[in-house]
Amino acid sequence: MNGDGTMTGDRSPDRHAQASTSRRRLLAAVAAAPVLAGAGPAAAYARTVGAMGSPGRQRVEPVPTTEADWVGVARALGRGGNMLRRTMYHTGFPRRDLSVISDGVIVQPGLALGTHVSFVRYADGSAMAMGDVVVTEDEMQRVIDAWQGHGIALTALHKHLLAQHPDIWWAHLHGHGRDAEALARGLRAGFDRTGTPPPAPPGLSFPIDLDTAGIEAALGTRGTVEDGLFTCLFVRRETVTSGSRVLPTGVGSTCAFLFQPVGGGRAALAGDFAMTADEVQSVLKVLRRGGIRLVELHNHHLDESPRLFFAHFWAVEDAVVLARTLRRAVDAANVEVPQGTVPAG
Repeated sequence: MNGDGTMTGDRSPDRHAQASTSRRRLLAAVAAAPVLAGAGPAAAYARTVGAMGSPGRQRVEPVPTTEADWVGVARALGRGGNMLRRTMYHTGFPRRDLSVISDGVIVQPGLALGTHVSFVRYADGSAMAMGDVVVTEDEMQRVIDAWQGHGIALTALHKHLLAQHPDIWWAHLHGHGRDAEALARGLRAGFDRTGTPPPAPPGLSFPIDLDTAGIEAALGTRGTVEDGLFTCLFVRRETVTSGSRVLPTGVGSTCAFLFQPVGGGRAALAGDFAMTADEVQSVLKVLRRGGIRLVELHNHHLDESPRLFFAHFWAVEDAVVLARTLRRAVDAANVEVPQGTVPAG
């Protein structure tokens, strides 16, 4: 038996090899097919076979929406969200119920304990949901079971912190279907199996003990202060797709740098960095040479194009020094600053 499934000595290897290749392509495509809310394996299989028959199919673009278009989703999730860039409806679920320590630092919910889910509507009338969900080790399996029971796919499972106590995991999810509210109910079924607390009223914003102007100058972008953290974002320049669907700018392809002040101008730094395969080693080398510790290197998606890898990192150091290292990493990747920039220092 040969590695491609043909028998040794077969005098028609081309025919058998072609058949084997076709089978492998079909099975791989079925495995990577988007999960449909309420659709079973047969429906996913039928859609995949149809897609394989039209390799030149056009991309499906996202359409602008308003918060009013997502009232039913907000009701199903049990809390309201906000619109980002006119196409993405975003809702946060900070795990204020958790008390987590990493590297001697008490981790604030916004630094690395925030669940986020986003919804996008497409020109074909369908909706897609993506999310990054914080779960404890005790919660993890029953949450995944709840999502699978509602047609929500698990696409990644990993950690964002080093030496953490208690053990916390981050689960990435993906759902697609005609009924956005059904997707939201499926997500809620998982959230209800966690200790995620109800939404809290908006808190007051106070200045933070960091040289935010110095961080902005080093990174070449403006940041935001929220919940006691300073955050700077970069997005991929490429158009990123999930299957045939175009992801709005920043959805599933964001570099997020979060600074939590720990006193004396120092910060606990956490976040993730979105990279293509050819950028990974250059970016990781820059981070390590700057003393930033690597936590995870993995994928967040199953079928995106271009293929993206994400590095999660951690450091406790002077915030401006960290920002200068991050800027060198940014320069090694095909990313850009969102609107509202300042000259790089």
